[in-house]
Amino acid sequence: MSAPSPDIGELDCAAVPPDESEAPDAGTGDAVESVTAEPEPVEGQAVPDTELDLAAVVAERDAYLGDLQRVTAEFTNFRRQTMKRNTELVAQAASRLARELLVVLDACEAAVGQGVEGIEALQSQLLGVLSAEGLAVLGTVDEPFDPGFHEAVMSEESDDDGQDAPIVAEVLRTGYAWNGRVLRPAMVKVRG
Repeated sequence: MSAPSPDIGELDCAAVPPDESEAPDAGTGDAVESVTAEPEPVEGQAVPDTELDLAAVVAERDAYLGDLQRVTAEFTNFRRQTMKRNTELVAQAASRLARELLVVLDACEAAVGQGVEGIEALQSQLLGVLSAEGLAVLGTVDEPFDPGFHEAVMSEESDDDGQDAPIVAEVLRTGYAWNGRVLRPAMVKVRG
């Protein structure tokens, strides 16, 4: 069984080049084929459409790579800042508790100063626990005066004329720092 031949009206005339529109020689029986292949590039000459397509794909790839690197860097910075902020919040919450306990430490110090027995053990234990967490005592006698750690409320003249910097002569109220941040400066009497 042979396939029915298409009608002349159904032929696609665009597929046949204009110079081959005549019917083939009846004696040879060869059929006319339309060739729609791209022209082959001459050596040393590139096909411009392919280069443009390749350049567009490379540019798009580079843009996506740049976007990925930028987003990755932003996310890394965001994660680092979030971790730092969380650490600071935890430290701030702990410093708030330590600040509230300063009243207890002051009461213990006043009781020891008045000679109440049994308070020294409680004070040293409380200071030991808080020191392990980051509390530092500020203000000792004969250390150089530092306005970042000390609050001078009194002063006296120096006996030594060669003394350049003022020093702490007496601690009136103990100061405390929490992990390097001053909770309360030491109230001191300064000499010099």
